[in-house]
Amino acid sequence: MLDVPAQAAARFITFEGGEGVGKSTQVKRLLVRLNRLGFEAVRTREPGGTPKAEAVRAFILQGRSESWGAGAEAVLFAAARLDHVRQLIAPSLQTGKWVISDRFHDSTRAYQGLTGGVDDRLIRGLETLALDGHQPDITFVLDMDPATAFARVNARELEQALVQTGDRFEKEDLEWHRRLRRAFLDIAAANPERCVVLPANQSEDNLEHEVWDVLVRRFPEIEARGAWSAP
Repeated sequence: MLDVPAQAAARFITFEGGEGVGKSTQVKRLLVRLNRLGFEAVRTREPGGTPKAEAVRAFILQGRSESWGAGAEAVLFAAARLDHVRQLIAPSLQTGKWVISDRFHDSTRAYQGLTGGVDDRLIRGLETLALDGHQPDITFVLDMDPATAFARVNARELEQALVQTGDRFEKEDLEWHRRLRRAFLDIAAANPERCVVLPANQSEDNLEHEVWDVLVRRFPEIEARGAWSAP
């Protein structure tokens, strides 16, 4: 394994999108590529990543927050995110580790905010608190028509993908998921300097190469390694 240059910057990368678009797969693949080049990287997820945040995740996946409404869920996600940032993300970045997260604050914007109807002032206030100054360096929004996404995955894979509020979102109709897709695209359009939209309706290998090509262009420390076509 190659040694990482001392001057190499630690990067924070997030993957977003609707259910079943392949975020977890791309997070795993990117981690492997970075490690092969000698970059120390950690993989995490939201909600989750730390013991306290995982406890919040379990509470939500059990459906125990459903009756509280989207506003209360946004607060729960913010509490989990703050612990995640302070206990895992910030310390990792400070020690030079790259962080790759399967979902982050954009999911709260999309699910509870733009789709769930929670007031934007509350969403942004919670976001300011929870991020604690740690904005992702780049966010990949994997985009696919929900009908296609649901047809691609079996019931077990779909259950594993429901990381926002568990079975409740599985019960939502196709039109709801289309609004969710639009929410993610709107977030990307409003943050062009950070968000990159990639079509997820392609092979996992092709999508992996698209992600990697974007990173090589964006971060000079990768390109400096001659890593354009790293396996």
